[in-house]
Amino acid sequence: MELAKNIFFNTDKLVGNTTVKVSYTGSLFQNNAEEVYIHYGFGLQWENVSEKKMEKTELGFQAEIELDDNESLNFCFRDGNDVWDNNDNANYIFPIEHIENSLVVQEETNSLPTTRRLRRSYIWSKKLRIAVYKIITYFPRLISGNYKRKVSTDN
Repeated sequence: MELAKNIFFNTDKLVGNTTVKVSYTGSLFQNNAEEVYIHYGFGLQWENVSEKKMEKTELGFQAEIELDDNESLNFCFRDGNDVWDNNDNANYIFPIEHIENSLVVQEETNSLPTTRRLRRSYIWSKKLRIAVYKIITYFPRLISGNYKRKVSTDN
């Protein structure tokens, strides 16, 4: 997914406490930089600032980063010569979404598995379908005399 010109993520949404792959094909890549680093932090105050060297590929520079449980991801790029790409001094800022805990299904580890019982009406409808199938298939053969019983060949 492209969220900004020349910046791509491997996911549709940035979700807190997950890992995301960032791909960069901006000016530093286009100017054939040998090394590019992603300088990133979280929130409006750039909390937990980190820097990571990105891997150079044919498709651009790529790095995987761990997202914090904050409201936004802020980052910029620099090469080995301290030339920066910081979105014209505005930095690249993307919102981080949060999964509501009430929507997450918790699996109980201490409970015994319970058997699910099918409704009686469902069971009877299955039995009725099987009976109708057998009548349609075997009854005409029985009347016409083409009903051949399989003979077992035991030696």
